[in-house]
Amino acid sequence: MNAARTTAPIRVVQWATGNIGSRSLRAVLEHPGLELVGAYVTDPAKVGQDAGTLAGTDATTGVRATDDADAVVGLRADVALYMPLRCDFDEVCRLLAAGTDVVTTRGEFHHPASLDPDVRARVEEACTTGGTSIHSTGSSPGFITEALPLVLTSLARRLDHLSIDEYADLSRRDSPALLFDVMGFGKRPDELGTSRSAHLVQAFGPSLRVTAEALGLPLDTVEATGELAVATRDVEIAAGALRAGTVAGQRTTVSGLRDGVELIRFRPTWVCTPEIDADWELQATGWRVQVAGDTPLDVRVEFAVPLERMAEYSPGFTAHRAVNAVAAVHAAEPGIRTTADLPQVVAELGAPRTDAQAGA
Repeated sequence: MNAARTTAPIRVVQWATGNIGSRSLRAVLEHPGLELVGAYVTDPAKVGQDAGTLAGTDATTGVRATDDADAVVGLRADVALYMPLRCDFDEVCRLLAAGTDVVTTRGEFHHPASLDPDVRARVEEACTTGGTSIHSTGSSPGFITEALPLVLTSLARRLDHLSIDEYADLSRRDSPALLFDVMGFGKRPDELGTSRSAHLVQAFGPSLRVTAEALGLPLDTVEATGELAVATRDVEIAAGALRAGTVAGQRTTVSGLRDGVELIRFRPTWVCTPEIDADWELQATGWRVQVAGDTPLDVRVEFAVPLERMAEYSPGFTAHRAVNAVAAVHAAEPGIRTTADLPQVVAELGAPRTDAQAGA
C-alpha cells in the first residue's frame, strides 16, 4: 500500500465485467486505496474465474467471480462499481439498502429530477435505509458534459453559450456488430429514422441539465436533431465494406434551451470515412469545448492514441473516471449525488499494491 496512506482501503465489489467493467476491475486491483472483495458476473463462463484473469492481468487475487447476487450484496462492501449492460433498479436498491454506495457508468442517475418519480423515490429510500449514495459518471456523458465545462466556466461571470463537440473517427474500429448493427452505419438513410436522436436526448439531456443547474441557469427543455451523411464512394474500413450512398457519418445536436434560446449544446460527430457528402467540421477523435461569454474559451482535447488501438484504450476513459470517484462518493451524504454535489474528482496515482497485497 502507498506509504503515505494511513486510512484503511475502501472495500469494493465490481458488478459486471464487460468491456468497461473489466477495465474498471483492473483499475481497482492497481489502485493503492481500494481493496477488491467481490466480483459479480452474468456470463456462466466467467463464474469461478479469478478476478485477475477477468481483468486481463497475471495477478492472482483470490477473489472468484460469482453469479450469486445475494452473496455479493451480502459482502456489504463499502462501494459497488455498477457497470452492467442494462440498469436493474432492484439490484441498485438492494446494494444501497445493504449499506453499499454505488458508482456507476450507467447514465440513469446523472440528474435525479430526470428519473421517473417512482424510481427516484425507491432509490432515495434505499439510500436513506443504507446511509448510502449513488453517482453516475464516465467520460461522455460525465467528464466532458459536466466536469470539464464546470472547471472552464469557473473563470466566468457571464455565460452566453456553451458548446461541446465530440468527434470520433471509426474507420479503424474493428467492431462490425457495433457499427453496422447497433449504430446503423452502412444502411440506407431512410432505414435509420429518428430513434438515434431520441436516444441521445435521454443519454445526454440529464447531464446537460446538471451542468446548467450548477451554473444557476436551469434549462427549460432539451431537444435533439439528427443529420446523416453518406459515403461518396465505396470504401473499406476495419469493420467491413461501406457502399456509396449508405450512411457513413452521423451528427446529432442535443440542445438545452433556456427562455427559448439554446444555452448549452452537445454535438457528437461520428464518421467512418472523411469521404462523405456533408461539409462538417472533422477533427481527430476527441472533444472541443467552446465557452462564449465574458471569458471566452476554445479548448480542444484529442485522444493521443493511434486509431487502430482506440478500442484498446477507450474503455479506460470511461471506467477510470468511475474508479477515481469512489472515495468522493463513499464520503458523500446519502442520496443521488451529482457532479455538482461532489468535490472535484482527483485521481490517487500512488504506487499500486503488490499482487500479494491485492489478493489479501
